[in-house]
Amino acid sequence: MSDTQKPLENGLTYADAGVDIDAGEMLVEHIKPLAKSTARPGSEPSLGGFGALFDLKAAGFQDPLIVTTTDGVGTKLKIAIETGRHDGVGVDLVAMCVNDLLAQGAEPLLFLDYYATGRLEIDAARRVVAGIAEGCRQAGCALVGGETAEMPGMYTEGDYDLAGFSLGAVERGHALPYLDRQAAGDVIIGLASTGPHSNGYSLVRKVVEKSGLAWGDDAPFAKDRSLAQALMEPTRIYVKPVLPIMKAGLVKGAAHITGGGLIENPPRCIAEGLQARFDWNAWPMPAVFQWLADTGGISDHEMRRTFNCGVGFILIVSPENAEPVLAALLNAGEVAFVCGQLEAA
Repeated sequence: MSDTQKPLENGLTYADAGVDIDAGEMLVEHIKPLAKSTARPGSEPSLGGFGALFDLKAAGFQDPLIVTTTDGVGTKLKIAIETGRHDGVGVDLVAMCVNDLLAQGAEPLLFLDYYATGRLEIDAARRVVAGIAEGCRQAGCALVGGETAEMPGMYTEGDYDLAGFSLGAVERGHALPYLDRQAAGDVIIGLASTGPHSNGYSLVRKVVEKSGLAWGDDAPFAKDRSLAQALMEPTRIYVKPVLPIMKAGLVKGAAHITGGGLIENPPRCIAEGLQARFDWNAWPMPAVFQWLADTGGISDHEMRRTFNCGVGFILIVSPENAEPVLAALLNAGEVAFVCGQLEAA
């Protein structure tokens, strides 16, 4: 339209197409203090620009390698949407990314999110982003930006989806795993999970459907909690207790136990010619997993390759380092235990 042309009377607007720019701007105002609360050395979160800067020297790195991860929350979001429990899924989103960084020995530095919906509901979105900010604080990384996409016609009423992107760094020569240092007899230390975390929820939802329970019913496996409350427990973030142990050179390999469970994830951090041998009796199966297995008639193998079964993260250490590593984790408030060892494949 030229400068001399006038807009058509009763002409269409973006709002007529289902996109509320004003709501988006209002959400940004809600997010700004949340982002500011995650500031850390090297970054000063300031929303509104086209990109975020990070000063690796200010963060204390000398010769770093950059490590990046991206992930989502999966169908756990369906429970959040159906029950209105939006507060914890932001923590899940951060956890799925930063725990992956940690498995490489990297320190999480910054985080960005992508929130897509059919119609922006400010309260739900604010609660999701508040959870993201909480996850960033737990991980020690800065929430430096993101994208909110309002796409009518792509999502049904009330639906939304999330994606997260994180960047970390590790000094050159210190990225995990140290495959050339691993040997048969190395000890596997497990760190307890808070539940299914953010994996296997398509199967979880199938089991709930089979059980005939409603989300508001009492959880058969958790006292004084509804089924939704118990199954929406956020993913544990392991960065702060584990990173100092890694920086001390006590860890040879690490794995974040996500989709694929304890069958498919450990081999990603284990040298060729070696394999993990778990002592499946070394830790009690948490009640939520026992209920899922019993109610769904799920075999042990299917449980172990779908869920974390109570072990959210593993560390591979030399036998002589097992005791000090366990002591450090317990002193940091983690529930940790020896759950297996490496053996010749």
